[in-house]
Amino acid sequence: MAEDSGRSNPIKGVVEGVKGVAKQAIGAVSGSELLVREGRAQAAQASGYIPSAPGAQPPEKDEPTTPHPPLPPKPDQVAPELRTATGAPVEGPDTARGQQDEYLTTGQGVRLYDTDHSLRAGERGPTLLQDQHFREKITHFDHERIPERVVHARGAAAHGVFRANGAAEKICKAGFLKSGTETAVFVRFSTVLGSRGSSDTVRDTRGFATKFYTGEGTFDLVGNNIPVFFIQDGIKFPDIIHAGKPHPDREIPQAQSAHDTFWDFVSLHTEASAHTMWNMSDRGIPRSYRTMEGFGVHTFRLISADGTTSLVKFHWKPRLGVHSLVWEEAQIAAGVDPDFHRRDLADAIESGAYPEWDLGVQVFPDNPEQTFEGIDLLDSTKLVPEELSPVQIIGTMQLNANPTNFFAETEQVAFCTSHLVPGIDVTDDPLMQARLFSYLDTQITRLGGPNFAQIPINRPHAAVNDMLRDGFHQHGVHPGVAPYQPNSLDGGCPFMAGADTGAFIEAPVALPASTKRRANPASYDDHFSQATLFYRSLSPIERSHVIGAYAFELGKCYEQAIKERTLAVLARIDTELCEAVAARLGLEAPVPATPPVAPAASPALSQVGGQWPVAGRRIGILTDANSDIGDVAAAVASITAAKVVPLVFAAHGGTLQHEGAPVPISRTYFTGRSIEVDAVLLAGSPDDTNARIIVDEAFRHLKPIGVLPPGSKLLAAAGVSLDAPGVFADSGGSEIVESLIGGLAQHRVWERVVAG
Repeated sequence: MAEDSGRSNPIKGVVEGVKGVAKQAIGAVSGSELLVREGRAQAAQASGYIPSAPGAQPPEKDEPTTPHPPLPPKPDQVAPELRTATGAPVEGPDTARGQQDEYLTTGQGVRLYDTDHSLRAGERGPTLLQDQHFREKITHFDHERIPERVVHARGAAAHGVFRANGAAEKICKAGFLKSGTETAVFVRFSTVLGSRGSSDTVRDTRGFATKFYTGEGTFDLVGNNIPVFFIQDGIKFPDIIHAGKPHPDREIPQAQSAHDTFWDFVSLHTEASAHTMWNMSDRGIPRSYRTMEGFGVHTFRLISADGTTSLVKFHWKPRLGVHSLVWEEAQIAAGVDPDFHRRDLADAIESGAYPEWDLGVQVFPDNPEQTFEGIDLLDSTKLVPEELSPVQIIGTMQLNANPTNFFAETEQVAFCTSHLVPGIDVTDDPLMQARLFSYLDTQITRLGGPNFAQIPINRPHAAVNDMLRDGFHQHGVHPGVAPYQPNSLDGGCPFMAGADTGAFIEAPVALPASTKRRANPASYDDHFSQATLFYRSLSPIERSHVIGAYAFELGKCYEQAIKERTLAVLARIDTELCEAVAARLGLEAPVPATPPVAPAASPALSQVGGQWPVAGRRIGILTDANSDIGDVAAAVASITAAKVVPLVFAAHGGTLQHEGAPVPISRTYFTGRSIEVDAVLLAGSPDDTNARIIVDEAFRHLKPIGVLPPGSKLLAAAGVSLDAPGVFADSGGSEIVESLIGGLAQHRVWERVVAG
């Protein structure tokens, strides 16, 4: 059809040009030869770049009036790959699915001359029913919301690429695990209990769900940041979620477990003890999605090219290390920046500090008992210590592009544990078996029917011929007359595939003689040893955080019986833990009928120790009118060179002027807070209460502090000694910055002891 000569094509010209630059910068998303490892925005940072710009270009002060095509997405953003509903690639710009015309139109493409006034009978008369634009606009608005997820409603996501290193080829025939193969991914992180509008930094389990768009079909690895689960059997999932959600009469508290119904359930349902212990640890309040481990939770069965099977557990290992907030930080962030984790992930990607994770597996023999070193591999409340079965790295994932549209991508993405590819199969874990049904079932309601896989973010990157027809929101236009098998009217198509043509074939697992019953095996009866293992593997400061978390959560419970019952559970886990929590609650520590077991510690479970990359971390530079701006500029340059993000604080917005280029101010003392940075450099001593609070909090939160000469008065005003651990002052500016960055590599100044 000829193009309408009366209307311009808005997806050409400037849009294609800008998007071309964006796609080149983040080419890994569409299959670049190598992972992009260097931050592409370092030069911009050096010149004062600050992430979080709301649009693709700065706005003019006056309202624009000259028509032009819609602006492209920001350079850090991409949309789902252009594919048909049946997986065929489509040529065209990424903006082809976005708004097209430079003029406002109806949903049918008719241009409009006014959208500020409804059509009325006279200047002061009633609105007319014939106002189609009014009716379309309001009706669509009334139906914009879809049901939020029952769990994992609050989330953030990013595009990226996974590159296999070939280490899994001997145990798994999946094509995306072959050496050098690059696979586009979309990853969604989330909390579990809170609603869409809740805070990011609440104490909760985090979801870590990865969609691999492989050439053999979509594989969804739907995991958490905790390797064990609350329950052993999926039939209990409604119970644990009902207990953890807000009380049904008052709908409080939101997004937290510090209330009676949660602790009532887990103190009675003691198989939840290990997961609860993890949640009360620092793992329950991660510093960032970028510094969070991920676990497949369940045991999977991998099938090799020759049919040999192995049992495995999947692990995501963040290259930045595993780091958490301290409890006060989490509480402050929930108030002053509820989007703390969302913003951190998006800003890091926009800044070019692309987060990376290594994907690894623990491999176990596929024996008839499906156990390893006495641990039942089908029990999702238990982990296998890495000292017994080391994690073998099989590839690396990099997240390097933000979504173009949150609703279209992050909200509508549909993960299903049943989305498997040849070479990866399930086991008889009763929790996994329930999830195979539940995830598929929930998408049908939430996304309006069975065709949710045709939504752009869910479309496979493999050819689809499923014989599924019709239903709400059907995007496919299927030719032929015989969507059934067998048929001859469509020439017999589609045909059945075999092992040699890429069919998914379940592993032929022999089943022992059995009787139908509702019961767990005896190996599921141990509810406490894994909680003890985790607690005793932590460092002393991490244990103190666990004690504080239990005391806080139980202190929020109203019923005394629930507190006493939980103490009885803790007595079965660790005597020291039980006594410390009881003391804070003002209760007697019970004596357990069965003393706690004493498993060997697993050092891999502790976050303390080691050195980690610092890329993407933040250092706040506090200034005042007496600061040496040349020293500030030099510090900004040194920090940026280390791939760390400098945030300059001042009493006002704008820039700091000196003989060189002006230094942009990132935060004022009125808008900034210590939680935004991982270390502080005092380059001035402002007479400002908020500045003193920043220093005080940074010290109490065990963050490194650097002090240039003009900042010594501020340090003293905050009550911090120059001799305190992690305070760097007796050297030049470059050495102090170097010391700060060295402190960041340990995440916190763990040797610093802070009262309270």
